[in-house]
Amino acid sequence: MNILGINAFHGDSSACLIRDGKLVAAAEEERFRRIKHWAGFPSESIRYCLAEAGITLADVAHVAINQDSRASLGRKILYTLTNLPSPALVLDRLRNKSKRDSPQTHLAKAFPGQAFNGQVHSVEHHLAHLSSAFHVSPFDEAVAVSVDGFGDFSSAAWGVGRGTDIEVEGRVHFPHSLGIFYQALTQYVGFPHYGDEYKVMGLAPYGEPKYLEQMRQIVLLQPDGGFRLNLKYFRHHREKIAYEWENGIPAVGTLFSSALPELLGPARGKDDPLEQKHKDIARSVQAMYEEAFFHLLNTLHDRHKLDAVTVAGGCGMNSVANGKIALKTPFKQVYVQSAAGDAGGAIGAAYSVWHQLGGARSFVMDHAYWGPSFGNEQIGELLAARQSDLAGQSCTVERIADEADLCRRTAAAIARGQVIGWFQGRLEWGPRALGNRSILGDPRRADMKDILNLKIKRRESFRPFAPSVLREAVPEWFEQDAEVPFMMQVFQIREAQSPQIPAVTHVDGSGRLQTVSAATNPRYHNLIEAFREQTGVPMVLNTSFNENEPVVCRPEEALDCFLRTKMDVLVLGDWLVKREATRF
Repeated sequence: MNILGINAFHGDSSACLIRDGKLVAAAEEERFRRIKHWAGFPSESIRYCLAEAGITLADVAHVAINQDSRASLGRKILYTLTNLPSPALVLDRLRNKSKRDSPQTHLAKAFPGQAFNGQVHSVEHHLAHLSSAFHVSPFDEAVAVSVDGFGDFSSAAWGVGRGTDIEVEGRVHFPHSLGIFYQALTQYVGFPHYGDEYKVMGLAPYGEPKYLEQMRQIVLLQPDGGFRLNLKYFRHHREKIAYEWENGIPAVGTLFSSALPELLGPARGKDDPLEQKHKDIARSVQAMYEEAFFHLLNTLHDRHKLDAVTVAGGCGMNSVANGKIALKTPFKQVYVQSAAGDAGGAIGAAYSVWHQLGGARSFVMDHAYWGPSFGNEQIGELLAARQSDLAGQSCTVERIADEADLCRRTAAAIARGQVIGWFQGRLEWGPRALGNRSILGDPRRADMKDILNLKIKRRESFRPFAPSVLREAVPEWFEQDAEVPFMMQVFQIREAQSPQIPAVTHVDGSGRLQTVSAATNPRYHNLIEAFREQTGVPMVLNTSFNENEPVVCRPEEALDCFLRTKMDVLVLGDWLVKREATRF
């Protein structure tokens, strides 16, 4: 049985395909469209998934989409009648719903001549989130939590997963939302773009939580573990907010009201200088989020006494909070899959339908490599076709078929301080580069962050770079020991070790680690092992292979990024490209 899961009509559109309960392929639409957080119908992701599975639409029995307009319908009507929001707000939402084509119509447009004779299932947004984590986790029983902005009139849901079932026991409904709180304060601090919340998370360690009491006036914790917003600080519940979701970059209008600057002072413009006050507010926002998040988790642990928890939703991307779960709550095991946000809802929708149809659990997502791959012959043809471009930048091309030699030489280049583009195997699922579409550097160099920002990234100086660490070396280098294959948790680096790896140690002594296993990514593991043999350090600095664009998908995009930046070396499969002046 083939089930196609899709996240459509809003940011981070995506698709996946599962066959008889096992994931075959998954990808985000932005990787094909080359527009960050692309919103709309994920036709190119679907096209890839079908090709990877070797099927057509006629072979798909079920399509599962991670939204259900019928969910919480009574609450929607009651809220509209009792709160009397702006007529423009109501009309705009009705208009958006009415003009949206059905999934069947979109499929017919995208795949002319391919008949889809299966069934379409609408899966409530947060049930899809909960399923996207629990049903692919290694746990047979766990508390399951979803926290994000909004979906199907809810912003959070929680319950318990047992086997194939998830019992949802609580929700937070519109207009209250931790995701909206974090997004609104992200806008206030001067980061206006969709998805900028990670910048506030990166800025927070540079400040002190001096505004936590003010944050507690904005977010109000509830006895059931949930939370409410003090709505006087927000606009989303009573005014039309500019939302642009279709066929491009998602954009969201200003979410906070004039009451927020009255509480905290003037908002920062996106081009204004970052002052200490802004860093303190960022720290206070993060502290408030953690206070609410751990209040919920501790309440759920008290209720259910389970050791394991799975986390999903856009707020599940908060790796700093995720890394503290085992410290701030009694939970001993944590699972957050690589696409915790809305993209992951495609997988959750598919698995919800699979289990509703009686399918058993037989799959654990222990790696993120579910996207397209490209063979060495295909890469060789590309390099031959681009020979003039390479010669114009004095580049040499070599094929190294011996993997041990390739890894040894690449590790030596990293140890010399060179910047490496590393393009291998299948594209990662989710926003993180995890060793197949990565830019690599030496974690021992204090100037490595500056080198990367000068040569390629040109991003804010406060944003940290992450370490990819041999799984077996984690206890020696970090204060916590756990599987973190998706770079979704931040742990403290052992104080004695942090001076050795300044390039991946954040200002507060933490690192957003990725654990690398020989079983799930043998070539990347071999590379890091070669670096350890040469330097004594069992990790490399890893950042995403891109330059102000989505992570590269195809070798053409990797080569283009290499040629337009000052990267030293590009490793495409077995092929090695280096600028003539670069030692390798």
